[in-house]
Amino acid sequence: MMSVVLSVLPLPPSERADYWQSIVSDTLVPMDVTLHEREPATGTITVDTLGPLQISVVEAGPARVSRHAPLISRGGAEYMTITLQHQGTGRLTQDGRQALVRPGTFTCSDAGRPYGREQPENFRFTSIRVPKDVLAVTDTELRAITGTVFDSRCGTSGVVAGHLERLAEQAAGFDPYTGRQLAMTAVDLLTVLVRERQGLLNPHASEVARGMLARIKEYILRHLADPGLSPEMIAGAHHMSVRYVHKIFEAEGTTVSRWIHRERLERCRRELSRQSRSAPTVSAVAQRWGFVNPSHFSRSFRTAYGMSPRDWLSGTRGV
Repeated sequence: MMSVVLSVLPLPPSERADYWQSIVSDTLVPMDVTLHEREPATGTITVDTLGPLQISVVEAGPARVSRHAPLISRGGAEYMTITLQHQGTGRLTQDGRQALVRPGTFTCSDAGRPYGREQPENFRFTSIRVPKDVLAVTDTELRAITGTVFDSRCGTSGVVAGHLERLAEQAAGFDPYTGRQLAMTAVDLLTVLVRERQGLLNPHASEVARGMLARIKEYILRHLADPGLSPEMIAGAHHMSVRYVHKIFEAEGTTVSRWIHRERLERCRRELSRQSRSAPTVSAVAQRWGFVNPSHFSRSFRTAYGMSPRDWLSGTRGV
């Protein structure tokens, strides 16, 4: 996959402002752009696509962007955006909250509701656009993370930011299949972040324990396809005891093995639901996500979703 680069630099200075307005709205979501300089000295967006995610690195001069009802009606309401700040300060306003943005932090905005972002100085950030329908949360639940600043260096938010930054840095080098799987891992980590902010994760766990849980979950999601994934493997990778791995998941009301099993089933369900001319077989999907016993996979799938994987495949694809 190759990056797409859009820039005002090849244009005469007098034509740059209008062009920047158009590429911002066409590439991200429709919004008003108010420049704080008459003729932009810079303005570049580098775009990559990984599965359902659009990753855009934006570098420009001082400006304000806003999204209001008429623009929302023009499109883009189905997305949320995570913005990782690398250079310059800014301020995001949404849902009655204001977030002061500095390098090393990130914010989340819901394009289905009005918001504004002020960048009073030259800036660079990475914008990750996520379709809301791939997140296992509702629009109401998303309000827990909009208009709020997150630290990119610690806790659950640090794990989320680290994964997204690595995706952005290496996006152009992934093949489509690998890119999609890593993108879906990012989606799952964002769901963890939303649930933590809502207090749906264990409220009595320390910040250190929640951060460790998020890192372990990220590791699991990256290794789901490995049939050898086990508590022992996870403990060894994180330099901790197997007992401590079990203890962290017990605080969430589950076990590490049950969590792995559930996530593998969910990946299989998603893949069997995808519309594709070259549909993979049930056994191929099961093996791809770490199930080595077809009969066990079929029984587990029926228990979780109320039908066999073959019936699910036929029903979702109209076969």
